[in-house]
Amino acid sequence: MKNGEYDHIHILIHLPTKVQLTKLVNSLKGVSSRKMKQYHPEPEQSAYLKNALWARSYFTGSCGGASIDVLKDYIANQNRPG
Repeated sequence: MKNGEYDHIHILIHLPTKVQLTKLVNSLKGVSSRKMKQYHPEPEQSAYLKNALWARSYFTGSCGGASIDVLKDYIANQNRPG
């Protein structure tokens, strides 16, 4: 696994202040869930049967004045599962 743990992802997004973060997250989860089911329709997976590919929760954070390169390095160098 690259860039983190097996059960979560890191995404670096720059968005206008007018965009509601909750709507963005819900949209990302919905579209990616539909795509996963489309390309990997294995019905025996419990997450598919429960219609719960994503947890209801999420975490967001701001990066202050860090440069894009610093942020990319941070994401790329996250601990990997052992």
